[in-house]
Amino acid sequence: MGNHSVHVGTFEIGSGTRLALIAGPCVIESLDHCLRLGEAIRRICESLDVPYIFKASYDKANRSSIDSFRGPGLEEGLGILEQVRSEVGVPVLSDIHEPGHAAPAGLVLDILQIPAFLCRQTDLLVAAARTGKPVNIKKGQFMSAEQMGLAVEKVRNAGNANVLLTERGTFFGYGRLVNDFTGLPVLRSLAPVVFDATHSCQVPGGAGKVTGGLRDRVPMLARAAAAVGVDALFLEVHDRPEQAKSDATTVWPLDRLRGLLETCLRIADAIPR
Repeated sequence: MGNHSVHVGTFEIGSGTRLALIAGPCVIESLDHCLRLGEAIRRICESLDVPYIFKASYDKANRSSIDSFRGPGLEEGLGILEQVRSEVGVPVLSDIHEPGHAAPAGLVLDILQIPAFLCRQTDLLVAAARTGKPVNIKKGQFMSAEQMGLAVEKVRNAGNANVLLTERGTFFGYGRLVNDFTGLPVLRSLAPVVFDATHSCQVPGGAGKVTGGLRDRVPMLARAAAAVGVDALFLEVHDRPEQAKSDATTVWPLDRLRGLLETCLRIADAIPR
């Protein structure tokens, strides 16, 4: 395993530090919802001594259908995330899709995220790197663990050493995602590793015009990743999953978050890090 680390706010991810959590709604639905959900997750994490980063997308540019809800957009969305950062008191993360979004996003976000389908886009990676903020690169569903070293190199060559890599499943056949847990140590040799347990359970296009999913598989994948040894878990969380405006079949229920975290922490604390 690698010995990399990334500083986020007042804590560190990687190099054997405590398992961190990146969590929040898939997409910004409203300011009130983000504040309520962020506060609830923060309280759970504080009680378990888990470093917490709030995640929500201001624009879901990669939706299955033109009719799908995308979020409030760059300007309004960053304003909401800035309020979450200030009022909830936690670092915030969101994904960018265009190089032009990097600079304004970098003024607000503590971590800029590169979506999986865009992980090879040099201009996007370099623009994110030049903000000086940590960059979380999601591994493309079409990429091997080894190939992600080139994406990391693009960010570091732009003068930014603060890189995270996120595993979120690999395409197998048509619309089926699988996780190669033997690839996690490869990723971790390159940068601190985040395991995205909710997106890994997606069935793209599996619900007709929207992405389907297998929420019941989230705990087993999260537990397995904790056993292999990752630096953070990524969970999209919602207080009313059936009403979520994005990824309703895979978002993890807020009322079941504590139990899942407690189990994963026991596993993570039992293995060498």
